[in-house]
Formats: sequence, C-alpha cells, structure tokens
Amino acid sequence: MQEKVDYDALEDALKRCGASWDAAQTHGLLTGRLAVAGVPAGPEWLQHVLEGTDQNNALTLECQKMLDTVYQSTFWHLSERLSEFMPLLPDDYSDARTRTVAMAHWCEGFLHGLVSARHGDAVRDRLATEPLSDIIRDMLEITRADVDEETDDESNEAAYAELVEYLRVAAQLAYEELSDLRHKVGNEAAENPDTMH
Repeated sequence: MQEKVDYDALEDALKRCGASWDAAQTHGLLTGRLAVAGVPAGPEWLQHVLEGTDQNNALTLECQKMLDTVYQSTFWHLSERLSEFMPLLPDDYSDARTRTVAMAHWCEGFLHGLVSARHGDAVRDRLATEPLSDIIRDMLEITRADVDEETDDESNEAAYAELVEYLRVAAQLAYEELSDLRHKVGNEAAENPDTMH
C-alpha cells in the first residue's frame, strides 16, 4: 500500500466540501475507530466525517475518494504491523503552532473514535485498564498542548517530535491491545444490540 494522502490536500478537500472535521481530527477518528471495530468502522467513519455535506457534489465525491485512500492506507499500516503508521499531521515546513494544534486535534479525533465506535462491555472495560487507560489519559493531556513561547525553537521541535512518536506507538499499541476483542464487536451487535454503546 504505497498510495498516501498529503495532509494539506486532505485539509483543503474537507474544507471545500463543507466538512466540519479537519484532516488531523479525521485521521485520529479513523485510527481510534479502527482500533475498536476494525474494517466495519470504515463506512460509519466516512459518514460521520462527511455528515452535512452534499453527497452529490463533485467536491464531496473528490473528498470521499481521498478519504477512502486514507482509510485503506491507515488500515494497512495498522493491521500489517509494519511500523509505518504515522498520525496524519502537517509537514515540518508548517509553523510550530499549526503543527501543535493539529496534533491536539488528532488526539481529540482518536479519543472520540475510541468511545464513539459501537462496542460492548468487554471493550469498555479494556479501555479502563492499562496500558489503554494511560494512553487515553496522555492523549487528553496532549489535546491541551500549546507552544511554549519562552522555550527556544529547537527545544519545542524536539518536544513535538517526541510527542508525535509517542502517538505513533500509542496508536499501534491500542490497535494491538484491542485485537482480540474486535471480531466480537459485530457478533455482539447482531446478537444483542442493547449492549452496544
């Protein structure tokens, strides 16, 4: 799976089609939902991101095609355990504040994806135990991240790079930690919809 969507291109496509989600939130949401639900998360994620847009508009269709590529590559990187997974964030040429805000938005999307995907008690209980509870707490902290104006650029860059690496590893760990529960999600939904959240 070599095809990759550029952050700026997706950000532009989402804005042009009238989506309320930005590129970082969109990818974070997908990553969280894939961890909980696997492949079935795709259609619901797409519908969620494009909610309120004109489904027949050419700009929406173009955005949908781009989102499909994001879905395919993200699922591939997570499921094949290639360690190539990366949060979709602005390139290094973007200013520090833009990248920091996007990183916070990615975490917001990821956390939303974990809790909004339909899941049963077993998944909820797993999310409340380590290491997933630690990941959730850390990501909540990152949603409040900001650039320290009194710190030199080099230190800010190092801190940002460290956090991005943490997100990369944490997302893969969350996917692995929930792997034994993912296949049960669809079965539980079919057998007892009342247990789903």
